[in-house]
Amino acid sequence: MPVKHSVAHLLQNRTVHRAVLENGIVVLAVENPAADIVAGRIFIQAGSRYESPEQAGLSHLMASVITKGTDRLSSQEIAEQVESVGASLGADAASDYCLMSLKTVSADFAEMLELMAEVMRSPAFPEAEVELERRLTLQGIRSMQEQPFAVANSQLRQTLYQNHPYALPSLGTEETAAKLTQADLQRYHQTYFRPDNLVFSIVGRIASEEAIALVDRFFGDWQPPQQENGQPVPLSIPHTPTLASHPERVVTVQDTQQAIVMLGYLAVAVDSPDHMALKLLNTYLGNGLSSRLFVELREKRGLAYEVSAFYPTRADVSHFVAYMGTAPDNAAIALDGLRHEVDRLRTTPLTAEELQSAKNKLLGQYALGKQTNAQIAQIFGWYETLGLGIAFDEQFQQQVADVTVETAQAVAERYFVEPYVSLVGSEKAVELAAAAI
Repeated sequence: MPVKHSVAHLLQNRTVHRAVLENGIVVLAVENPAADIVAGRIFIQAGSRYESPEQAGLSHLMASVITKGTDRLSSQEIAEQVESVGASLGADAASDYCLMSLKTVSADFAEMLELMAEVMRSPAFPEAEVELERRLTLQGIRSMQEQPFAVANSQLRQTLYQNHPYALPSLGTEETAAKLTQADLQRYHQTYFRPDNLVFSIVGRIASEEAIALVDRFFGDWQPPQQENGQPVPLSIPHTPTLASHPERVVTVQDTQQAIVMLGYLAVAVDSPDHMALKLLNTYLGNGLSSRLFVELREKRGLAYEVSAFYPTRADVSHFVAYMGTAPDNAAIALDGLRHEVDRLRTTPLTAEELQSAKNKLLGQYALGKQTNAQIAQIFGWYETLGLGIAFDEQFQQQVADVTVETAQAVAERYFVEPYVSLVGSEKAVELAAAAI
């Protein structure tokens, strides 16, 4: 078997085999016989971060259409082959990657992997399927324009990121989605769907050596596009501009029954030393019914229909957001309350008990996110794609433990200075909130 490099790591009582095939595919394999299921995840370094503003939504359309036909099989034939054995085969797109997913009983894994290879290597992007998915995407875009949270989140993201690709909406805009073509999908596929741009993570009731051998059998003869000199065409890496914080307020007047108030702050990528402290601050501030935002603003003051915070893991500059859905008459109070709670992270250190509680919650949720073969495959493949390596599974817990009260406050002081503000609501709600800024 033409494997350039192979090594086994013992992580959390699991042996993770990491192999690099001759054509550049990175394969991660974990044997887990607990259930008769094998899950596979193929991560492609693509996603909306690799789109131009003129083609926003291209990754989403690609994920919607790639399983709808190959040079040999129709959409119906693919669906029948998958469903006849009770398997699942799908695709998705995110900011930093595109994803192909497979789940099946172990006896059918080889057959399904062969189908997955055909879908991935020779998609036909049938015109009728492209047109159907494009219409569904346009319906989705229009639907989101009627959802206050989606509008607030979109305008906040665009204001935070400006001309950075992370500003682009995942579905695209009505203008860009309407113009995407079969030829655009073919070019995107040829550019990024190549063996030296893939991480393949496989977890389940299958020996690691067998899993790696099967990947080589169905993907090993796949070669990167070649230049005239015989060398692989260099990967197209997008230029991402440097971002500086210039907080401003963005408002959309919409006749809705609730107002959405959002505060946003530019944050850091996953490889930053500050990443884990921000994860813990997010957990403490806005994760769950025991979070500070929920207790202070919903339970004690009755201001919020919904209230939370999020800090997504990103390969490049991320963002930290606290938000609330509230009655229009409470928009100004809600904005002031959100700002007060975030500012408290800067001015008042967490107690040792509060920090430890956030650590316990974060580690508990992390452990619960690694129960199924599909979840394990997702985590290991994602870490490898980010360049963190599979050892980050253990490092995660140590990094959580290393965050101190002093570290958490220093990070809060560094990032939660002046927020971007996004408001969506009735004219009265917007006026009230604007007066409070």
